[in-house]
Amino acid sequence: MGSIGTSSNLDNTPAPGVPFYTPAQNPPAGTPVDKASAPTLFQPLRMRSVELHNRIVVSPMCQYSADNGHLTDYHLVHLGQLALHGPGLIIVEATAVEPRGRISPQDSGLWQDSQIAPLRRVTDFIHSQGVKAAIQIAHAGRKASTLAPWIGGTANKTVADESVGGWPNDVVGPSAIPFHDDHALPKELTTQEIKKLVQKFAEAAKRAVEAGFDVIEIHGAHGYLINEFLSPLSNKRTDEYGGSFENRIRFAREVTEAVRAVIPETMPLWLRVSGTEWMEWAGQPSWTVEETTKLAKLIPSWGIDVLDISSGGNSFEQQFPDSKSFQIDIGRTVRKALRAEGINLTIGSVGFITDAQIAHDVVQEGPEAAADLALVARQFLREPEWVLRVAHELKVAVKWPNQYSRAGPRTDFGKKY
Repeated sequence: MGSIGTSSNLDNTPAPGVPFYTPAQNPPAGTPVDKASAPTLFQPLRMRSVELHNRIVVSPMCQYSADNGHLTDYHLVHLGQLALHGPGLIIVEATAVEPRGRISPQDSGLWQDSQIAPLRRVTDFIHSQGVKAAIQIAHAGRKASTLAPWIGGTANKTVADESVGGWPNDVVGPSAIPFHDDHALPKELTTQEIKKLVQKFAEAAKRAVEAGFDVIEIHGAHGYLINEFLSPLSNKRTDEYGGSFENRIRFAREVTEAVRAVIPETMPLWLRVSGTEWMEWAGQPSWTVEETTKLAKLIPSWGIDVLDISSGGNSFEQQFPDSKSFQIDIGRTVRKALRAEGINLTIGSVGFITDAQIAHDVVQEGPEAAADLALVARQFLREPEWVLRVAHELKVAVKWPNQYSRAGPRTDFGKKY
């Protein structure tokens, strides 16, 4: 028998591949002890070369806390605490591909190389916990140059003017139609400007690869630029980027194909869309579930691996249903239509996934499953340890972070790592 301290089994092994010491989480927190009996929510999911250890994803959430597009220590702490508790994937907030593509002056950016290193600090820490890291690249379009919500709400004002770092006279969109009376009037993009924006998405994607991300998501939802092109409410163009369905999806396709061309073949690429604008009541053309389904059938050929389905955000007059399952139901509709045609595109569902049973049911295997991944946003702001609570409520014994394991549930359902 070897003496104490000499056995490699007694080493507090460092996490691999990161430039600082922290103990390895092997396996990561949130991994089930008994995979064979675990529900789908706690089963792994593989996309190209990336495997998530469970199906729970931290959805991108703007924090309005960046310094000229650069992440700060705030983001490291904010996202780091989420990584400690074992989601399968964490998606960094909407990150602008050019300065005027930010929602607010304090939004994240990837338009210059100096923004790579702060992001790398975040991906390194996420990876040190055995969790995968994604980033959502975006352009706010006509909803740009706005104040952080806690400032705008207090001041009863939306637009960030030049005095606070805004650019209200340089907001752009597919057409010169403001989102609302209290938003800036956008300038209609020229065809040449559109082509340049496609390249800016590709350049941001290359920087995301350098920053160490495992997954890239393109933001095509919530009334931001790509969504604005998709919708006949905000896109009144008469050129090749407007009018027909094929023309309105052209910008999304060109962005996707440009990004796919510059990232590794092994890297998963996601697209987030609003499944509907909730404007059917108005009796005018809008983006609908039917068009989302039509788009979903096309995007695998563009190189998309996951369709992340949200809804709304492109009209101030949208009318949501009373049911809290309205976004989950859209995902179910789209997924069912795809599976009926033998299309196995992975579907992510987001919205009001706040408790264990809802998360379980969204992804549970079966022909009627709403999605393959459960994306959770605000609930993680309330409970950074939400993954562990969900596991406990579903009676799934999971690995806890090593440093926190002594605080784990006393009832471990008879199973331990």
